[in-house]
Amino acid sequence: MKLDSKVPDGPLAEKWDKHKFDMKVVNPKNKRKFTIIVVGTGLAGGAAAATLGELGYKVKNFCIQDSPRRAHSIAAQGGINAAKNYQNDGDSIWRLFHDTIKGGDYRGREANTYRLAQVSNAIIDQAVAQGVPFAREYGGEFANRSFGGALVSRTFYARGQTGQQLLLGAYSALMRQVNTGRVEMFPRREMVELVIIDGKARGIITRNLITGELERHLGDAVVLGTGGYGMAYYLSTNAINSNATAIWRAHKRGAAFANPCYVQIHPTCIPRSGDYQSKLTLMSESLRNDGRVWVPKKKGDKRHPNDIPEEERDYYLERKYPTFGNMVPRDVASRNAKMVCDEGRGVGDTGLAVYLDFAQAIKDFGRKTIEERYGNLFDMYKEITDEDGYEQPMRIYPAVHYTMGGLWVDYNLMSTIPGLHVIGEANFSDHGANRLGASALMQGLSDGYFVLPATIGDYLGREKLEKVTTDHEAFAEAENAARERIEKLLSIKGNKTPKQFHKELGEILWNYVGMARNEKGLKTALEKIPKLREEFWQNVKVPGTADSLNKHLEFAGRIADYLELAELMATDALHRTESCGGHFREESQTEEGEALRKDDEFTYVAAWEFKELGKWELHKEPLIFENVTLTQRSYK
Repeated sequence: MKLDSKVPDGPLAEKWDKHKFDMKVVNPKNKRKFTIIVVGTGLAGGAAAATLGELGYKVKNFCIQDSPRRAHSIAAQGGINAAKNYQNDGDSIWRLFHDTIKGGDYRGREANTYRLAQVSNAIIDQAVAQGVPFAREYGGEFANRSFGGALVSRTFYARGQTGQQLLLGAYSALMRQVNTGRVEMFPRREMVELVIIDGKARGIITRNLITGELERHLGDAVVLGTGGYGMAYYLSTNAINSNATAIWRAHKRGAAFANPCYVQIHPTCIPRSGDYQSKLTLMSESLRNDGRVWVPKKKGDKRHPNDIPEEERDYYLERKYPTFGNMVPRDVASRNAKMVCDEGRGVGDTGLAVYLDFAQAIKDFGRKTIEERYGNLFDMYKEITDEDGYEQPMRIYPAVHYTMGGLWVDYNLMSTIPGLHVIGEANFSDHGANRLGASALMQGLSDGYFVLPATIGDYLGREKLEKVTTDHEAFAEAENAARERIEKLLSIKGNKTPKQFHKELGEILWNYVGMARNEKGLKTALEKIPKLREEFWQNVKVPGTADSLNKHLEFAGRIADYLELAELMATDALHRTESCGGHFREESQTEEGEALRKDDEFTYVAAWEFKELGKWELHKEPLIFENVTLTQRSYK
């Protein structure tokens, strides 16, 4: 396997424009001859399907939900970044690029990250044209707020519903193309296999989640916009239906998987309340914009937070990071929350929480202003905890959120399988080892609206694709592989439910491949995961049949994939003996407890090629930094 990033030559600021000119362009009439399969209808998949349809391609768009409007992008709350500099506080494309590269602990590809910043402004214009109701100042100008890892206000938002509003914009564009007939929508379908013909991605096998029928779909290229793999941890901020099956099927067919150990732990989640939970709820990072994070100075202080005087509170982020304060990046905020809780200063019944306090903000701006900015988030917190965040501090604790790893892609967003393009959180490309807040929506829409529609034409214009039908033997082989997996799951008739296995796997990952990792723990994980996987295939209980709606069967298939992916995550984390971003190796830290990189050893993308279960071959894409200087990250 050869990794060719296809990053164009020339100055960083000119690469994308030059590349767009140098790429092959498909004649408008010829676009009608091509069929593109897009799996996923979140911001990346929905934007891509809508834009490709607008360009004239025939598009088959698949979603696991009953409607594209239910894609997990709807859950994003706080905002989307862009370098518009409306606040006149010194922002620029270059500053957004530099903040993102630095926030990712210098483990991202320069050219991709710069392009993300470059395209960001066009995303806002597109969304506004679609009617997305971004917040505005009194005079009518767009409002911006600050987010972690930045000293400027560049985050556009629609109260605490930014993902939902942006998804409605993409959905309206998508449905317009469905109405024209250029996009054909397939709801309630799950991709269960990738079809490769002559070494190129040419189709997928899907399972109709209502009827259980396996279906064959042919295309000239395949696009995966299926999100990340955070649900491998069982408890996360992701939707229960979020899963890794599509990218894992592609990986086992030959697509390299890059940086699987880069997992983001989000610092502002409603704390876990008991073993009965299967889902955690995120409180937007935007709350850190006005809220202050603290814990009692005294260990085991069980007083009501309102009874703890100011001088007995430790605003530890403001104390340790005076420049950025509560707006440090997510990995820094999460690790510090863990540290104070490990010291015995955590709050709440479990001691695994810190306070997020709005008393000062309400005093400074008034309750009405805070309600206007974050009202629905406070309502959600009250609904879940039965506590009023206006009257007393909220309680938060870190939780698994976003995955920076994903399928390896080149500058054109194509994987190591020709014709297989990967967009949004499903790829690894833009964030390095840590994602700054309000950048997920930015990447999904950048890839979907502006990057992929340009680069996929280069592939289609250059490749000679054999005329085939779904009767091709490759479709039969892939369908049989999917059917055999399903039949095997149904035949075991064991004693433990898929959920029980998932929960056990999640505990292994959280304990050993979570916020902090070390060699002993990772080796323990690599002993436990294969044993759990072996038990799964001997003792899982999947009731029902394959020819109907069967949620147990759906989840069993996804957990089978998590049990394989988890081993790769631990393998990648063990091999990378440095700390960087969301990957914190306890053996590699500064005297102050910050992540310590080893630039002389690990300035590369780790791309893993699947050989057989439990065995992968490591390929390295060197990261070349010509425009930024690699330094120890400091937010002090």
